[in-house]
Amino acid sequence: MASVNLKQPLLVPADVVWGLIGQFGGVPDWHPAVEKCEIETKDSETIRHLTLAGGGSIVERQMTHDGGARSYSYEILSPGPLPIANYKATITVHSKGSGCEVEWSSDFEAKGAAEGDAVAAVRGVY
Repeated sequence: MASVNLKQPLLVPADVVWGLIGQFGGVPDWHPAVEKCEIETKDSETIRHLTLAGGGSIVERQMTHDGGARSYSYEILSPGPLPIANYKATITVHSKGSGCEVEWSSDFEAKGAAEGDAVAAVRGVY
């Protein structure tokens, strides 16, 4: 298994950042590679269908959502152009003084590419 864990400090309060990125369907509001997100509820599961800038799509399922902890986890069901399989990730917004730190971490397997290339592709998404 490969993994990626990136942390980005921001000079913005955690609740403000969570208000932007904490909605599972709000990805187009903060990620430049995502043009559109459609949410589907299926058997009490939340699925998002992401349409990517320049073409392609990714399908993801929300696994957990904890607004109090400002965190959610998801898995990719259909990776689209990404050379990965069995991808699971968590996004968390931590309070840090008057600002915050956004942490995005994942575990996955490389598929159709060398592990280093798959890691670089995921890091590029983050």
